[in-house]
Amino acid sequence: MLSTVEGRVLGCLLEKQRTVADQYPLTLNGLVAACNQSTAREPVMHVVEHDVETAVASLKAEGLLRFVHPSHGRTVTRYRQVIDERLELDAPGSALLALLLLRGPQTVAELLNRSARLHEFTSATDVEVGLTALADGGIVERLDRQAGQKENRWKQLVADEADVAPPQMTFTASAGALVAGDLAAGVLADRVSELEERVSRLEAALADLL
Repeated sequence: MLSTVEGRVLGCLLEKQRTVADQYPLTLNGLVAACNQSTAREPVMHVVEHDVETAVASLKAEGLLRFVHPSHGRTVTRYRQVIDERLELDAPGSALLALLLLRGPQTVAELLNRSARLHEFTSATDVEVGLTALADGGIVERLDRQAGQKENRWKQLVADEADVAPPQMTFTASAGALVAGDLAAGVLADRVSELEERVSRLEAALADLL
């Protein structure tokens, strides 16, 4: 089982390979920025360069990551994931694993809503097919439904899960009901998902200049 930081690093590389292909493989600065990204991350982490350096060295030793040494005008070492090759993941499987590594256990509906930038699933059934294939390979598992939950959640089995603070409960007068604060934040993040790719590109470009 990989560490939390190693899981975040792999999730970022799987994501950025698809969303900012022109910046991929990532530099160390770009990878740190991706790990600490405030959107599409649950929980948001605050790792330092040393944490990521340790993680990439460990992942390289595990055969899950490769160093790309400077060439063709590039002046720094970059990093690319090879977990998709190691686990023989197809495009849907890679996208789902990335989401689960970056945002923790999620329902089929959440994965469908959040996957547009990584892979175009046409329906919840397509997501379920992808999850079932991953489960058959021992990469994910379906969690038992908890009290108050309407749907089962799916969890990745590659890395330790980051601790997530319990939801803050707030009263919404207009709705006349209690709403979990972290759920509201998640909905807001989803609504601005079309901006995430632009933010990612800017972060990666800035990191290369540092």
